[in-house]
Amino acid sequence: MHSVLKPPSPKLANKPASTTSFEAQGRRRMFRADLLAVGLWSSLAISVALWLADGGASSIGTVGDAVTAAGIVAGLVGMDLVLVMLLLAARIPLIDATVGHDRALEFHRRLGKPSLYLLLAHGVLVAIGYGMAEGLDPVSESIALWTLVPDMWLAFVSLALFIGIVLTSLVIVRRRFPYEFWYCVHLLTYLAVATSIPHQFSVGGLFAEGTWQRWYWMALCVATGAALIWYRVVTPLRATFRHQLTVHGVVPEAPGVVSIVMDGLHVDRLTGHGGRFFIWRFLAPGLWWHAHPFSMSAEPRPTSPPGVGQIRITVRNLGKGSAALASLKPGTKVAVEGPYGLFSSAARTRRRLVLIGAGIGITPLRALLESTPFSPGDATVILRGGSPDELYLGREIMALCEARGATLYHLTGPRSRRQQATAAKSPTAGGHPGANGTVARDAAGWLPAEAADAGYRLVDYAPDLADADIYICGPSAWTRHVIADAKSSGAKDEQIHNERFDW
Repeated sequence: MHSVLKPPSPKLANKPASTTSFEAQGRRRMFRADLLAVGLWSSLAISVALWLADGGASSIGTVGDAVTAAGIVAGLVGMDLVLVMLLLAARIPLIDATVGHDRALEFHRRLGKPSLYLLLAHGVLVAIGYGMAEGLDPVSESIALWTLVPDMWLAFVSLALFIGIVLTSLVIVRRRFPYEFWYCVHLLTYLAVATSIPHQFSVGGLFAEGTWQRWYWMALCVATGAALIWYRVVTPLRATFRHQLTVHGVVPEAPGVVSIVMDGLHVDRLTGHGGRFFIWRFLAPGLWWHAHPFSMSAEPRPTSPPGVGQIRITVRNLGKGSAALASLKPGTKVAVEGPYGLFSSAARTRRRLVLIGAGIGITPLRALLESTPFSPGDATVILRGGSPDELYLGREIMALCEARGATLYHLTGPRSRRQQATAAKSPTAGGHPGANGTVARDAAGWLPAEAADAGYRLVDYAPDLADADIYICGPSAWTRHVIADAKSSGAKDEQIHNERFDW
């Protein structure tokens, strides 16, 4: 099925879109991103520069001293990267509003291996350097350090914990365990950092009293710990107690899909600004320890008495945890964290707008369509599903498009067999169009077979694609095809907004 709705004129007042304000917003966000990058590299440079300023290089007189010095530098840089990783995962609003939650976590994961390699190099090089000075082999020196040097055994424990954390973060390993297991193991990161600190201050003169290094690393550790406690513990607890959310009811939307309506206090202050997501914990037996990342599927609604309102999320049965949500009882208490992510008007850079969603990924677009500013005729909405029943909240979206003057396309039907085979076989489907023949050839793989075989592409539905912000939400493989199609049609990276809702 390939249908289109083009309403003649809006029935409601629209929020006008300002091209100048969106362009300025984009420039400010890019400027903040540059500042964060400068801050990262500066922290690495400072950690080495302070070591040099405190006479670190002056002690190098032999080959053993040089090896030891290399180990110390590796340890300083590795520890600095670990603290950066913790800050990236701390859900700090500045980072979240600049690069987005999923990209912050992606960079967090990418730093894992380099950090581990540097910490391993620190341990090995220090053992070799000390051993050369004392005439011992590295193994004997490591045993001596463990048994004779105060707090050094904690450093070995810390290194073992870091190894375990990085190994469980590998995709091939992570997929073998439930999320809750991986999450509990990852909490050991805090223990690994805590056990690595004592030997830095108690062994030798590296962070001796009166040195700049001592104050720098103390300040860095304290600031990182404070950010984690405030944004990962205090802020979610404040939000939970402030809004007092309870389940009002569970409404079936389609087979395997339900909307959960919640009552709460001052829910207008909990708004995700269309598309941003929250982490929900439903405090019922067997469910309270499951964290669910969902966006609102509608803007908050005030109810009576004053100060009370309702919010709604729409979820699909994608596993044991989400399936249990369909049986939630009214009155169930809800803990909430967020909002997180950049899938909102905060990412806008242009006046025109294209929203593309598939499956349950349609629901964040519904909230974004309701809240983001645009003028009549400046927005195109494309909903993709295997059948009309999979266009979740489709009637609500149609009503919003009619009211706000947006063009709406319903694209339903299966993909062709060639498209499905290519999606299953091609590991490069997420690359840049033109980087290889597969991506450019199969950019239309997100379309129904009928439309793809007829030669349709994204630009046929959104002619102003090259001068619009493009929001995409759906299954990962499908999203890669949409992005490839958008880029092959002239869209740039800064125009394309897609975010994986993650912990």
